[in-house]
Amino acid sequence: MDHLFLHYCDSEIAVCEKPFGILSEGEGVGTLPSLLRAELGGEIYPVHRLDRDTTGLIVFARTSRVAAHLSRQITEGTLRKDYLALLCGTPNEPCEALSDLLFYDRQKGKSFVVTKERKGVKRAELTYELLATNATRSLVCVHLLTGRTHQIRVQFASRKLPLVGDRRYGAPADGSSIALHSYRLSFTHPTEERPMEWFSAPTSAEFLPFSEHFPIEKT
Repeated sequence: MDHLFLHYCDSEIAVCEKPFGILSEGEGVGTLPSLLRAELGGEIYPVHRLDRDTTGLIVFARTSRVAAHLSRQITEGTLRKDYLALLCGTPNEPCEALSDLLFYDRQKGKSFVVTKERKGVKRAELTYELLATNATRSLVCVHLLTGRTHQIRVQFASRKLPLVGDRRYGAPADGSSIALHSYRLSFTHPTEERPMEWFSAPTSAEFLPFSEHFPIEKT
């Protein structure tokens, strides 16, 4: 686990930093659950996911009972996930709620914004706040209200604001990694019933010019 950083761990949960390029779920060698099992021993239960190219905070349960409890918090909206994203271009509004119908095409490995309800189509909702902008890029804070596949990426790309480095959704092929980072995670401890919160600053080169604008607090 050379590049894995544990923010917090007890007998029931593990909060860690997901590196770029590692799967957050699955049983294969090199996935985050398998790395955590090797480091901590015992079982590891994913309760939410980050895309392979997304970095940042993620929580795992260490028992099936705790996994069910955290899953309920996700359903009820009390497990909060916030992201920092770097966009190509500048949004028209400094803050806004985005709502779309998304369809994930498994054969193409992409999500699409569609206009009509049908089988496989799901409502996707988020809010964002513009933190900083320069001539070509904008830093936004994103709060997810739903958790759809590639949701942040496709909702902004459909508005001609693809994430920096996200060539799959229309960003220029400039060699950058996808600029999406899970920077804030908060929920109630499943047994101690106390509020818990973590912050994590992105470290990739794409984000560094905007570092003074990161809404990061010490935990």
